[in-house]
Amino acid sequence: MRLILPLAALLLTSCDVANDPENETVTVTYDRQRIKQSAADAAHAAKAAARGAANVAGSTHEAIKREVGDIDVDVHVTRRKAEQTPAE
Repeated sequence: MRLILPLAALLLTSCDVANDPENETVTVTYDRQRIKQSAADAAHAAKAAARGAANVAGSTHEAIKREVGDIDVDVHVTRRKAEQTPAE
């Protein structure tokens, strides 16, 4: 479903619709070159968005590292068994 909507939008931007009410005809033509160009533009936009998201993730990582720093945590766990109670 997520793939169908962008493909439908891509096809709609790449077609021409001619309506002839006198002859009661509708003609739909697809321009292959416009489809290729629209696909290339969509791929370029997706790459730019991914690059932007990667830049934000990298800068967020650096900001968190500066704020938090390195944290060493020592954990010492001991366990004492509970005394068994006689069966009632």
